[in-house]
Amino acid sequence: TRLAEMLNLAVKIKHYKTDNLLEAIILEANLIKKYWPKYNVKEKDDRSFIYIVIPKTDYPRPFIVRKRELQKFVPNAAVFGPYQSLSLIKNALRIIRKIFPYSICRINSGKPCFDYQIGLCPGACAGKISKENYQKNIENLILFLRGEKKKLLKKLKSENPLAILGLKHIQDVALISRDDVPVGQFSRIEGYDISHLTGKETVGSMVVFTGNVIDKTQYRLFKIKKAPANDDLRALEEVITRRFSHPEWPRPDLILIDGGKPQIDYISKVLKKRNIDIPLVGISKFGGDKLVFAPKIKSSLKELIQTIKGILLKVREEAHRFALKTSRRQRNML
Repeated sequence: TRLAEMLNLAVKIKHYKTDNLLEAIILEANLIKKYWPKYNVKEKDDRSFIYIVIPKTDYPRPFIVRKRELQKFVPNAAVFGPYQSLSLIKNALRIIRKIFPYSICRINSGKPCFDYQIGLCPGACAGKISKENYQKNIENLILFLRGEKKKLLKKLKSENPLAILGLKHIQDVALISRDDVPVGQFSRIEGYDISHLTGKETVGSMVVFTGNVIDKTQYRLFKIKKAPANDDLRALEEVITRRFSHPEWPRPDLILIDGGKPQIDYISKVLKKRNIDIPLVGISKFGGDKLVFAPKIKSSLKELIQTIKGILLKVREEAHRFALKTSRRQRNML
């Protein structure tokens, strides 16, 4: 076998310690690129390796490409990789973009894009950032992808100390933390909350954690249209029903609602009525933030969900925050 061959040929083992999984992924890619080891290449067709390319333009952005597509970009692009997991690289860029924002919209369109409003775009679309400052941001992103952490931190100390805090925050994100959680089982978690704003207006929020990372691009806010005022159960039913009337939206692996047994029992029936077989869990404020499970859920699944309680608490708080903040602006109403 491949492992037996490696053991027979190995002379010594050297290991590197990194602060988080994201840094480990970058280090692995840089070492593969440097040494092109036999067994890393042997386990897959090298044309299927993943690369990140950043073109040399005035307002560049990173692209994820396969090896067979590289010729479209080189030599007029910075190339990083090879990486072995497309999903990990997508999530990695999603995290990095929160620290070093870049634009994927039309440059100088005259109108701020949605990503600008949620802090993912520096505003090249609306002339909110100069070419020089945008390029500095991309230079920092390139240093990060090269694994030149010390050089990057030194540069940020004088340019953007807040970004240093963002880099430290990376270690708190479950996807790239050393304290691994079962991400594969619950790669998409949707959290729901109901809020009453003016006494008359009720809204329901939907937040999404992808790979246990906040994904604001998929947040939705529902203005309650049919449920009676102050009837949270009927309002939640309306939100869930309207959400699942969108088959084009990615299907969640876990649904979280803010509530205890009455809410869980009610929404379980709503899901069953629509033939939606997705694990459902609630968090009861009055029960000391105890997790409340849907009836007949398997004990093994309960135990698995318990291991990500910390993430679920963040999902609940984010759903509550989003309902209050975003609804005031009447943004993204459905």
